[in-house]
Amino acid sequence: MSIRRLPFSPMLLSIVVPVYREEKNVQEFIPRIRAVLGAITEDYEIIFSLDPSPDRTEDAILEHRAKDPRIKLLKFSRRFGQPMAIIAGMQYASGDAVVVMDVDLQDPPELVAEMVAQWRAGFDVVMAQRRSRQGETLLKKLVARTGYAIIKRISEVPIPPNTGEFRLMSRRVVDEVVRLKETHGFLRGLVAVVGFKQATLQFDRPQRFAGSGNYNRLWGSIKVGVNGIVCFSSYALTLSTQLGFLLAGGSFFFGLLYLLAKIFNLLPFASGNPTIVVLVLFMGGIQLISVGILGEYVARIYEEVRGRPKFIVDAAVGFSGADANDRLDKPGC
Repeated sequence: MSIRRLPFSPMLLSIVVPVYREEKNVQEFIPRIRAVLGAITEDYEIIFSLDPSPDRTEDAILEHRAKDPRIKLLKFSRRFGQPMAIIAGMQYASGDAVVVMDVDLQDPPELVAEMVAQWRAGFDVVMAQRRSRQGETLLKKLVARTGYAIIKRISEVPIPPNTGEFRLMSRRVVDEVVRLKETHGFLRGLVAVVGFKQATLQFDRPQRFAGSGNYNRLWGSIKVGVNGIVCFSSYALTLSTQLGFLLAGGSFFFGLLYLLAKIFNLLPFASGNPTIVVLVLFMGGIQLISVGILGEYVARIYEEVRGRPKFIVDAAVGFSGADANDRLDKPGC
């Protein structure tokens, strides 16, 4: 049971920011987010979850930390990807509320104040919902729209469309999400599984401040969509089975028609073998698709059964020794 927070009582707010090759964006992001947080509370922390980068991203973060100890850094032993970077940051965060956001300023820092206001009003999760997407290609927008439509249709839990990782979560939501054992890290789905009172804030998503996306390229978006479909619904397996029965019945019916055409010499239906060839190729393609769908589920089972750590922290800068060690002992890290 959680204790309801008084509207303007002291609080600790954690900002979790996954980063990889974001040197230029870090320099612009930190002053903007600090200005926003300073107007809300002085009791906050900014946790950068860093996949080892070939540029000066780490140096840029540490330079700002030298001026403000509330800026903290998690550096991983290798590149684990954005989902695990987010989960790690959440696990290390100590705030009564935790905000996950990107560093490229496509998630406007100014929206954090509105999220905190909604949290103070009693919501455990406040999601930023994209009203428009500037700077994205038509293909990526189409992939996103299609993916969200499919997920909405078949998901076992409601996942609001056009909501990325940019969201505020209360402490009890963060604790429950971190406690989940799934290794895919699809935050939108994990938060939906946890539940509690949730709200959305609509916004127009701007272009990146600098550079090109390192985490959310087109293939990354497709991979995220596949996780949303496979990890939160078994419908694809059901659809594969239904399609198999449909094709088997259709093939039997077509074969019967072909036999009758041969008996009664109904040309040109019975002439040559192209129809049979096309039918065989089509059925072979469906079989391969069905095997591929099954393989996606088997692969997820394999990932879960292996029980490998979700991430490995090489350095935790800014966290007290005992506190950091306690977190390193938690499952999954």
